[in-house]
Amino acid sequence: MNNPDVSPPLLDFQHITVMRGEKIVLDDITLRVQSGEHVAILGPNGCGKSTLIKTLTRECYPLARTGSSLTILGSDTWNVFELRTLLGIVSNDLMSACTRDITGVEAVLSGFFSSIGIQPYHHLTPAMQTKAREVLDLLEIPHLAERFVNELSSGEARRILIARAMVHDPVALVLDEPANSLDVHATLELRRLLRKLAQSGTGVLIVTHHLADIIPEIDRVILLKNGRIYADGEKAAWLTGDHLSALFGLPVEIARRDGYYHLW
Repeated sequence: MNNPDVSPPLLDFQHITVMRGEKIVLDDITLRVQSGEHVAILGPNGCGKSTLIKTLTRECYPLARTGSSLTILGSDTWNVFELRTLLGIVSNDLMSACTRDITGVEAVLSGFFSSIGIQPYHHLTPAMQTKAREVLDLLEIPHLAERFVNELSSGEARRILIARAMVHDPVALVLDEPANSLDVHATLELRRLLRKLAQSGTGVLIVTHHLADIIPEIDRVILLKNGRIYADGEKAAWLTGDHLSALFGLPVEIARRDGYYHLW
């Protein structure tokens, strides 16, 4: 009998295969991530990381096969708009769309409507306005509220998109290559804020090829190679020179400092 007090897994993929065109991109993936868990999915470019995110957000669908199943928060069918209120997605696709003349607070408010910016037919409530200001304060960017998004630095825009993802208090924040295009200062600020969110109870799922994106609060890593899971387990066990050399296909060395891992 199911325990009603136990939350269903954030995602539960059982023998999932996903094709993009004629190519198998995810090959027989079995993966379970609990709600509130902090996890990193690490792998080289082209290993299937972005397709995994698109499968989670229902932009890609797996092949229908015997023994294959996919549930998100315990359900195998979703209204995509309802799902978006539970998953805070921050992707580079979204970054590229936020280039128009909308202000920071409008970008954050658009999270309520799964849009980019506010349209005339959107009905903004006082509660939405209040929540938008709260998440801007949480991410320490109230000064960006009235600035145009296309005038922000990459780091400022990334924090605005995280605020946009947080307006629904999602079960999990899902970040695709979060430090992409950020300079050193913006990267360090982003990691500090992600740690703050993880410590506050928001589940953090980071999908990346940069080892240093894995914040100390993440205990579990999933290594993805050629569309298959190469390893899944405790960070300390798998973030080693031998394992990461095999993952990335070249000799690497690992160093650890202040809870972060670095390779060269």
